[in-house]
Amino acid sequence: MTTNKLGLLTTKIGSGVTPRGGQSVYQDSGTHLIRSQNIYNHKFEKKGLVCISQEIAEKMKSVEIMKDDVLINITGDSVARVYLVPDEVLPARVNQHVCILRTTPEFNPHYLYYFLINPITQNHLLSIAGIGGTRNALTKEMLYNLIIEYPDYSTQEKIVKQLNAIKNKIITLQNQNETLEQIAQAIFQSWFVDFDGVTEFEDSELGKIPKGWRIGKIKDVIKIFDGKRIPLSTMERENRKGNIPYYGATTIIDFIDNHIFDGKFLLLGEDGSVVHDDGTPFIQYVSGKFWVNNHAHVIQGKNSFNTEIIYLFFKNLNIHPWVTGAVQLKINQSNLLSIPIIIPNENFLKKINQITFPIFSNLLKNEKSISILTKTRDALLPKLMSGEIRV
Repeated sequence: MTTNKLGLLTTKIGSGVTPRGGQSVYQDSGTHLIRSQNIYNHKFEKKGLVCISQEIAEKMKSVEIMKDDVLINITGDSVARVYLVPDEVLPARVNQHVCILRTTPEFNPHYLYYFLINPITQNHLLSIAGIGGTRNALTKEMLYNLIIEYPDYSTQEKIVKQLNAIKNKIITLQNQNETLEQIAQAIFQSWFVDFDGVTEFEDSELGKIPKGWRIGKIKDVIKIFDGKRIPLSTMERENRKGNIPYYGATTIIDFIDNHIFDGKFLLLGEDGSVVHDDGTPFIQYVSGKFWVNNHAHVIQGKNSFNTEIIYLFFKNLNIHPWVTGAVQLKINQSNLLSIPIIIPNENFLKKINQITFPIFSNLLKNEKSISILTKTRDALLPKLMSGEIRV
């Protein structure tokens, strides 16, 4: 095994820039602009991926993404999240919250990716990112001086091959879940938004709705469990390591030794990361045992509205009118509960629940498999990279 600084194993360590004009220059096609919200350790999130014009892209040539570049988030709540850029998003640039790591020919970029998502490395990165301020940040100097222990290139390739086999299974399941959710969204749009097949309508404060339906508030169809949330500091989580997911506003941020919730719930971002660029909220559909901090509302459906229907409703909702705050965005509980919703008759709810139930059952089955594969990979990572398990 050889030990070296990351800076000596890379030809580039450089953060991106924000295009002049900010969000006003974003467009639907052109060169992709990758931002921190697109990068997760376990996946590349295409929702929220925006584009810039060729003219702007040329001005940002210094932060052009190449094949096999490793990207790492360097500021904010998502600091230290890493991904090996997928080919299908090229050509691309990155903004100032993302750093490009480009390896030398003698160092395998896939090996670097796995080294960086190794739970041991993640804990170290999160630790140094929190030093000296209230905002998490990784500097170029921190990354340059990061110590990496690694084997010869041939062994790197063997380790990568084993880990890629697990990664590819995870990607397949994630793609299946994307398709399942698209199917569920299409059904919801047809039945709940377009009212396909409905012949009789009546006026309401939200426009024409099917006869016999009514307008209510979200408070009529959800239960909210915010009072049970318990935030844990980084140090507290460090002393309570386990295999129970600890959720933040947008994703799993740690694994600890106990849970406060067990079942199917929705986690809707309360502050900080609240809305996507299209106005829809950050919302997570979770199942099983978990813990959650105080940055996400914890929700279940009620009164014949199952939790899955509430999830589909929020995935189609522009939530901007109920968001407050100029710098720190927030959707408080009072505003959340006041959101209007169309309430169908019981017969309709029974039908759509029956149709969507098997879709979400398969989705959760895949999520369970993804969780098992992820835990297997995370258990293998430190052992493969330390040489404890030889390949």
